[in-house]
Amino acid sequence: MRRLARSLIVVSVVGGACLPTGTRRLAPLDHGDAGTPPTIVVDGGADVPGDAPILRPHALLGVDPPHGPFSGGTLTKVRGNGFASNARVWFGDNEVPTDSVIMLDTQRLQVTTPPGSVGPSDVVVQNGDDESTRATLEGGFTYDDFYLEPATGPTAGGTIVTIHAQAPLFDDSTEVEVDLAPCDDVEVKSETELTCRTPPGTPGAKLVRVITGDEEPLDVLDAFTYVVSNDGYQGGLSGDKLEGQIEVLVLDNVEGSAISGATVLAGKSADDVLQTKTDSFGSALIASSKLGSKATITIAKRCFQPQTFIDVPVDKLTVYLDPVLSPACGDSGELPAGGGTPGKSASVSGELVWPFEGDVRAGGFQNVPAPVVENVKVVAYVFRLASKPTDRFSLPSVSSAVTPDTTGDVGYSFYLSTSPGNFTLYALAGLEDRSTSPPVFTPYAMGLTRGVAVGPNDTHSDVFIQIDLPLDHTLRVNAKGPKPTSRGPDRLEAKLAIEVGSEGYMLLPNGLQSSLLPAEKSFEFVGIPPLTGSLTGTRYVATALAATGEAEGTPRSAVGLFATTTDSSPIGVDEFVEVPQLKSPASSSVWDRTTFDLEQVPGGPEPDLSVIDVSSGNDLITWRIVAPGAPEHIEVPDLSAVDDELGLVPGVIAINVKLARIENFSYDNLATAKLSKGWSAYAEDVFFASY
Repeated sequence: MRRLARSLIVVSVVGGACLPTGTRRLAPLDHGDAGTPPTIVVDGGADVPGDAPILRPHALLGVDPPHGPFSGGTLTKVRGNGFASNARVWFGDNEVPTDSVIMLDTQRLQVTTPPGSVGPSDVVVQNGDDESTRATLEGGFTYDDFYLEPATGPTAGGTIVTIHAQAPLFDDSTEVEVDLAPCDDVEVKSETELTCRTPPGTPGAKLVRVITGDEEPLDVLDAFTYVVSNDGYQGGLSGDKLEGQIEVLVLDNVEGSAISGATVLAGKSADDVLQTKTDSFGSALIASSKLGSKATITIAKRCFQPQTFIDVPVDKLTVYLDPVLSPACGDSGELPAGGGTPGKSASVSGELVWPFEGDVRAGGFQNVPAPVVENVKVVAYVFRLASKPTDRFSLPSVSSAVTPDTTGDVGYSFYLSTSPGNFTLYALAGLEDRSTSPPVFTPYAMGLTRGVAVGPNDTHSDVFIQIDLPLDHTLRVNAKGPKPTSRGPDRLEAKLAIEVGSEGYMLLPNGLQSSLLPAEKSFEFVGIPPLTGSLTGTRYVATALAATGEAEGTPRSAVGLFATTTDSSPIGVDEFVEVPQLKSPASSSVWDRTTFDLEQVPGGPEPDLSVIDVSSGNDLITWRIVAPGAPEHIEVPDLSAVDDELGLVPGVIAINVKLARIENFSYDNLATAKLSKGWSAYAEDVFFASY
């Protein structure tokens, strides 16, 4: 029965119009008797077979793209005629929020789809409450049977994706194919959710097929996009409790390929470690009763940066090794080739538009004050959301500025070079003075558009961003730093950004303030947008950094995220991790190549993870050592005693010690990404010795 509903699809065709191609397998049209042409139905037009449609003043002609996930969020173009500035849009019974509808002209609307029910959905447009303007496109948009999260991954494969369905589609017999290649490790979580690991593929958007028993296969076009990236397997610790054996997979962090011949050690002393090498698949197995319930695992190979994981409590470890960027490593072909990475470029073009006032579009930049100084100009810039709220706002080059003199169809044209994916764009309009160093940009208005999807080496054109939100609110952040040591930190910085769901963070040029330590400081951020309109459902997030010197050097301690949805009360930022202290090796001493002794300053939250990077040869070779918590004593094997080619470069070494707090932390399933990001707080310092 669940397949029957999918076959009852009404197809609307416009004679002579160029409509989007359907993206699902549609049921064939019922032509009745042989030789009888189908009836052409155009809302608002004639229904006489064979005649060209006669369009009425209000008509709906097409939706592009014509399909998307039932969770909503697809950026579409709705085409027709007779649209007004108060146009309302429905997908099925669900009306699109007004802030997700941008009128471009009387024949075009930009609409972000709401959530809906799987299958074909009627699309309706009506101007305000005037039902005489109501136009319907039957089955104009199809909600896909399922969608993938994430929907983008590397060509090397290995991305763990979750497939969400609205109807009960999955059982133990379910198989998944990406571009007709099987998805591995299928695990059914429920009848509506499963996970699997993507196979290798070629760059671009691919069909995903779900096959369950004898049921008809379900296809969704463009459901997963391959890009050239090293972010495949999540890496890190996984599996069951360590009981006598451990599997280690070693991959190249640049190419995502297997590393064969890597040395894998289990143990702390080079004299009695268990030792093996990875096979052609990058895999190694160590089985011994000496492993115990926890083991120290070290992975190393010539021309790659070694890594050690202390007290591994599980039986699977996937490690990404960075290559050593040295000409000495080029002979074996392990040095990454130059010339850039293919398949990662993409671009977005479109226009910035201002809202309608009645039936007339407001003049551009009208919500930006006129400059009163000669060197100050009115400009706007388009940005992609940042992946971290702690990233610094960076002003684009002057060549990418949108000005009142920029030409466009209905607004002001912009072009943005970016990487492939599905993302959110925002635009800031304000006043800029490039005669100063650094340049000063003060935004006064902004807009945001979600659901922009672009594939590798592709351009998404006709993306419109409506500049309709003022930056006229103020938010206060109260912060108190950690205890300064004799070496620092000496200053406290607070940063404010806007979290846009799981999509990323909107950075603002006025989102950074600083003060000297020691002090408990209240920072006031003036000129931020209200969380209304296109920012409905977002949050203000505050982070703080205690650092040393203007360059934000070590020692330093950072904390975040603290969030709020209102600007009526201050955000309190505390919970700083205290700066780590390294007792051994002592400063400027000779390291014994096996041990570290650390001391944690009292106060602050207890760290969840310690990451020590030992760099040698001016950062040519860096040995990363990972441990749970904040141990006072760490012991590792002497790599040079195992193999002369595996050790560090003799001379001065820099020992970078980081102590991190991680929300919902579990060392048993520590992902590779958590070794450098996703921390709620951390502190670090750098110490020097010799090797």
